[in-house]
Amino acid sequence: MIRHILVAMSLCAVLSSASHANEAVPSKAAAEGTFPDRPFSPYANRTFPERPLWGDTHLHTSLSLDAGLFGNTLPPDTAWRFAKGEQVVSSTGQPVRLARPLDWMVLTDHTDSMGFATDLQAGKPNILADPKGLEWYQGFNEGGDAAARAAFDLITNFSQGTLPEELFASYQPGSDAFAFTWEQIVMAAEAHNDPGNFTAFIGFEWTSVPGGFNLHRNVMLRDGAIRALQMVPPTTEAPLGSTDPNFLYDWLETYQAETGGRAIAFAHNGNLSNGWMFPTEGTYHGGTVDADYVAKRAKWEPHYEVTQIKGDGEAHPFLSPEDDFADYENWDVGNLDITELKTEDMLAGEYAREALKRGLLLEEKFGVNPYKFGMGGATDSHTSLATAEEENFFGKSVSVEPSPTRIEHPFIANDLGEIPGHMLVASGYTAVWATDNTRSAIFDAFKRRETYATTGPRIGLRFFGGWEFTEDDLESRLIADVGYTKGVPMGGDLRPREGDAAPSFLIAALRDPIGANLDRVQVVKGWLDAEGTLQEKVFDVAWSDDRQPDANGKLPPVGSTVDVENASWSNSIGTAELLTIWTDPEFDPSERAFYYLRALEIPTPRWVLYDKVRFGAELPADAQLTHQERAYSSPIWYTPAEG
Repeated sequence: MIRHILVAMSLCAVLSSASHANEAVPSKAAAEGTFPDRPFSPYANRTFPERPLWGDTHLHTSLSLDAGLFGNTLPPDTAWRFAKGEQVVSSTGQPVRLARPLDWMVLTDHTDSMGFATDLQAGKPNILADPKGLEWYQGFNEGGDAAARAAFDLITNFSQGTLPEELFASYQPGSDAFAFTWEQIVMAAEAHNDPGNFTAFIGFEWTSVPGGFNLHRNVMLRDGAIRALQMVPPTTEAPLGSTDPNFLYDWLETYQAETGGRAIAFAHNGNLSNGWMFPTEGTYHGGTVDADYVAKRAKWEPHYEVTQIKGDGEAHPFLSPEDDFADYENWDVGNLDITELKTEDMLAGEYAREALKRGLLLEEKFGVNPYKFGMGGATDSHTSLATAEEENFFGKSVSVEPSPTRIEHPFIANDLGEIPGHMLVASGYTAVWATDNTRSAIFDAFKRRETYATTGPRIGLRFFGGWEFTEDDLESRLIADVGYTKGVPMGGDLRPREGDAAPSFLIAALRDPIGANLDRVQVVKGWLDAEGTLQEKVFDVAWSDDRQPDANGKLPPVGSTVDVENASWSNSIGTAELLTIWTDPEFDPSERAFYYLRALEIPTPRWVLYDKVRFGAELPADAQLTHQERAYSSPIWYTPAEG
């Protein structure tokens, strides 16, 4: 069938060319020989991505301002070796290794005050001469709680714009310390980049946190040292930097124009922005969400880090009260440094699902969707160790690396509120559907949004949308062949609608080979209705164990096999694989919409339960001991035809 279609297309092209060039029409035999027969091997001549490549888009080393003060002494070289599967020794002297190596990583040290952390740890005279510098140095040397207090004091001063100006003047763009640190970062990535085996991306974190409101972006370069070293990265500290995202967009534009390179940015932790991450009217910096704003954000931010150590940002039960699984690892106390408490009206500007919905509204208004992003996960670890496994979790910072008392230490606490230590999340990773393990192939997959997030497990996930998938398509084990031929993959736009069909989706989920079974797969749909109101609905589309939805359409829980005394579980429930074709039963061709997958594992232990069993750690009564880890696909969008 495919061959016949291709032949017909070839004939049409040849006929058109002949009519314009007055050339003879080729014979039938010649036309039929235009395309070779498909080879016997179904894997030969493939051009689509065949396996997900696993990586971390957000990791800090000892070179980051806060990580260094926390006590991280591991440089980029150690971070790269660890990600590639080597055993290393952590900053607290503990041997550590990943269960499985990563395929790629973006190392994203903070750009502000590059070089300061190294000089502070060395006790340089200019640091010790400043009262604050001396105070932080003493905290670093004391370690433990003292280092943590010093680091959070620095973070608060940084976010509130009260760092000692004279002390930090030597660590701004243009200084030797800044330039040499950037060169160290770039050259470490070059040394560890091994095309085809492991991809080391040059990147950084632009750490915008005005007033404590998290507006951070990570930046990922497609390029190597030749281009990366032509410029130094942007900062947020005045007078040379700015916390306004437009400043970052201008830097990205300049980088591409002057170096010929390519770069993208992606935000994270909208849950700590107090509503400013996904605006629809005004921005934090006094700007307006207008045609210029939506065009720039759409251009530079094709990806969003939806889950990581500082909470999961897919959904919130206040925004999605009908979603039984929206209450997952939510952080909703306040902004990053808890200098302002959270209110319910802020939540809509913080979570990915709501942002995807808001994007439809802005696209209706401006013709461009600024929140048309792919999904990803990351650790945001400040230990140089990209650990997202519950049983192998080395924490957010060196001060909470594994110990009998680490759960007792809050992430942050002040007079307004607290985020207790047990709320840290052992999350997450990004899976990329790339054709090769190279900078260019993986970067290009990010640009086309063919990525998905997990909270740590390496769940296999395929998601294709089209107009003519049928149950017969499930009879083949070559799911991707069918998906790419008849539809578009995650991250794409449905092809123009022909006829009266509703969109259909080819869905496949496979459990982590060394992880837990799957509970269910859900399709999350968001749309803009005829009245201009944003809507959402979660559909259970495939599940395990012969369960049946109740009269209200709710699927019963899968149950739990977690043994809390031993921090273990059994795969006696759930299933290894879920496959289905799902057609939207409520499709309205006049309404903009998006669809994405959420795949859930059966319940398993959280990291705190492993700490309890291994260390005998005392857990607070409200500590969550188990959870259902998950994967989020990038969406597929539907746009009504014009006219």
